[in-house]
Amino acid sequence: MREYFPLLVVGALIGVFTIVFSVAFAMIKNKKEAIGFDRSMKDGELIRRLLVYAKPHRKSFIAVGLTMLFSIAYDIASPMMVGHIEEMVKDDFELSRLFAYVGMYAGILIVSLICTYIQMVILQKTGQKIMSALREDLFVHIESLSHEQLNLMPVGKLVTRVTNDTNAISMMFTNLLVNLFKNIFIIIGVLVAMLCLNYMLTLMVLCFVPFIVLFTVIFRKFSRKAYRQVKDGTTDINTFLSENLSGIKITQIFGREKAKLSEFDEKNTRLRKAKYSQIFVFGIFRPMVYMLYVSSVLCLLYIGGKGYIDGTVFLGQTLTGGVVVSFYMYINKFFNPIQNLAEQFNWLQSALASAEKIFTVMDIAPKVVDEPDAIELDEIKGDIEFKDVYFAYVPDEWVLKGVSFKVKAGDTVAFVGSTGSGKTTILSLICRNYDIQKGQILIDGIDIRRIKISSLRRHFGQMLQNVFLFSGTVRSNIVLRDESFTDEEIMEACRYVNADSFIEKLEGGLDEPVREMGNNFSAGQRQLLSFARTILHKPSVMILDEATANIDTETELLIQNSLERLMNIGTMLMVAHRLSTIQHADNIILLSHGEIKEQGTHKELLALKGRYYRLYTLQYNKERLTGTGA
Repeated sequence: MREYFPLLVVGALIGVFTIVFSVAFAMIKNKKEAIGFDRSMKDGELIRRLLVYAKPHRKSFIAVGLTMLFSIAYDIASPMMVGHIEEMVKDDFELSRLFAYVGMYAGILIVSLICTYIQMVILQKTGQKIMSALREDLFVHIESLSHEQLNLMPVGKLVTRVTNDTNAISMMFTNLLVNLFKNIFIIIGVLVAMLCLNYMLTLMVLCFVPFIVLFTVIFRKFSRKAYRQVKDGTTDINTFLSENLSGIKITQIFGREKAKLSEFDEKNTRLRKAKYSQIFVFGIFRPMVYMLYVSSVLCLLYIGGKGYIDGTVFLGQTLTGGVVVSFYMYINKFFNPIQNLAEQFNWLQSALASAEKIFTVMDIAPKVVDEPDAIELDEIKGDIEFKDVYFAYVPDEWVLKGVSFKVKAGDTVAFVGSTGSGKTTILSLICRNYDIQKGQILIDGIDIRRIKISSLRRHFGQMLQNVFLFSGTVRSNIVLRDESFTDEEIMEACRYVNADSFIEKLEGGLDEPVREMGNNFSAGQRQLLSFARTILHKPSVMILDEATANIDTETELLIQNSLERLMNIGTMLMVAHRLSTIQHADNIILLSHGEIKEQGTHKELLALKGRYYRLYTLQYNKERLTGTGA
């Protein structure tokens, strides 16, 4: 057996050198591959930020670490105990000693299993708590972004960030990190145990390390590429589904099902091929490592068997049958962690990639924020003033140009004009959905930028043309999850806006289910629910943006009646194309290309015989001919 020693020493030195070189190469490679992920953050920064969420649960991780030590102790001690049992049975058999060893082995195994169970329970609970906190912070941050920022972010990508990416990070806390350290300690412990048993056989095992490292490097390269393709494909298909399922009715109306199916099939095929690539890479790597394991076992049986038969004693160590049995078990425990480390390191990188994507969203600073000295307004009268306001969605492409007007508390003001004249923009600016570039907007003489956003919007009730209803019930959509309102208060608001006329006919009444987007209600019914929702929350200023558009005549009469009542509550700002609905407004402002061209009452503007007069005459003649007039 001594004749193999120089060869084994050379092989072992190559193995150790390969380990050191591969670790150094991996660190350098990691920095380069950070660019491949298009990261703006280093791995260290990502881990530091993730640990902020783990810090409150440090006691749980300490408990996991302690239980992990028992599991590692079993992995290291069990082969040695089996070897002792084998030698005892062969050389000096005593039934009592055998029972003692077997009992000890079973005791360590039971303790290890219990510790592993406790470890997994603690990790799963802790991981879910961490993910819940991260997911909630991400959702709250998304809610804080301005309308402009949200318009630039596809909903599907945001959904992927909140779901898929947080799940990838969850795996890191519940499985990866602990097992990563556990496998490293097992490898070190197994090597130390093997060295204590027999130098020669340990050197033999180290000769296989260069091949393991080579396969691992190749595996990492291809698996990371495959995973990146899977991740991109998943995000792409989620974005496609989010958009196209929301607009599926348009697809059906225009008969574009085959075209959309073709587009979906292309994305689905790309994701399937990426999954195939990932499966193929894993399918190649595992058999290769298993092949090395089998090869090392064959070498062990040859060298160990030969040494045992010859009775070789090397450096004071005798090669016995128990040593060979122990090494057989240690080889398995040596190769398994290495195989797991390669895969776990890959998943760790993917988790960090997900963390980078999440923190990229969380690092987007909201454009519309409270000023440091912003104030709370318990109530407002409803005086509104625009002072030489300029606003542009795109720099230098002005939507509003020096707009100035005043609205007295309790007045009803209507904005009219052609599409793109800036009517809806004015209403959005009053609620501070966007910030203006020049000028001032005052509420009760206070610049709205000096008022806390939540306080400002609490006093506004917005009724838009496209009413959004959430999945739930009629009640939940009116109260918006505020359970402080009683059924009597809810129905009083519904009666005030004539919504009770159809709610009372529903089988479930206020508890009638509302499907996604409220598609089991007509446009007019959705609008009446929007009115009831607004009235219930008692706003000081009401905003109606084309609230009477695209509804049937019968429902329009109900809404018109509701509007007359709403005008008596407080300040009202309206945008309407049907001029017949705004004749009783206290002031009508006509906009064109972002500028105020005319303003006054309905009679005053008709008397001017200007733009409003021409617009009204044209619409009146059209309604008379089509029979759609109010």
